[in-house]
Amino acid sequence: MDPIIGHIAANKRRTFFFFFLYAVLFALIGYLSGEYMGNPILGLTIAAVVFCVIFLVSYYGGRNVIASMAGAREVSKQQEPYLYNTVEALSIAAGRPMPKVYIIETEVPNAFAAGRNPDNSIIAVTRGLLNRLNRQELEGVIAHEMAHIANYDVLLATVAVVLAGAIVYAGVIVRQMALFGGMGRSRRGGQGQLIGIIILIVVAVIAPLFAQLLRYAISRQREYLADATAADFTGYPEGLAGALEKITAMQIKKSPLENQALNGLYIINPALGATAMNRMATMFSTHPPTAERIKRLRAM
Repeated sequence: MDPIIGHIAANKRRTFFFFFLYAVLFALIGYLSGEYMGNPILGLTIAAVVFCVIFLVSYYGGRNVIASMAGAREVSKQQEPYLYNTVEALSIAAGRPMPKVYIIETEVPNAFAAGRNPDNSIIAVTRGLLNRLNRQELEGVIAHEMAHIANYDVLLATVAVVLAGAIVYAGVIVRQMALFGGMGRSRRGGQGQLIGIIILIVVAVIAPLFAQLLRYAISRQREYLADATAADFTGYPEGLAGALEKITAMQIKKSPLENQALNGLYIINPALGATAMNRMATMFSTHPPTAERIKRLRAM
């Protein structure tokens, strides 16, 4: 089997496995919350409704949610002809549907892609990326993001971001309920009530950690594969290698791009900045060291 086809199939399996795990966690939170209030069926029903809504939003509207979170706006060919023409030319060359084009008004250079499949995806770049990269470097970055779309990395990443945010929020609500409200509403008393309180608090604490672990479970190998695919799209690995050097060096502390939920989507993690070159700094990151990515590109 072609390794890229295998990667795409694996990404789709991981995505729906993540949905299943999130559903289980939501069901657990709902059941325990309902048990706590004396009606576990009601708790499960509410959890099911909330999960279905989040499922639909993350799968069908995840790209719009992420674009809004990033402060990105859609642009037309008339508004940004240089950027639009670059994306259009690479889409034609790669034989892929053209994604919608978005821009983020910040001088910090970076880019990301989001969506559920090649027909429903976006590529967002910052103003700083357009101003600081030459044409070959810009093409390398756009090709990298197109590779994520073609490989269905964006489906996995988009779903993970939206669901991770939802589960963190749910965990906060349950934790607040367990600590400050509703403790006396349970029909169970004594030891049973104490156990219920403990379980609720444990679930509320674990939920955010669980969400983050699922988001970080997205394979770091996807970046290497996207880099290699981008080099194949453009026929010029040095363009992306040079872009990665520039983008990493130009990240700043407390960047306007920094967002815990979105950092892993960008081509360079905004929270790491220049330390993204370092192996130790990226040990627990969603991205491999930039220096290693550049080395591999220049060895092609």
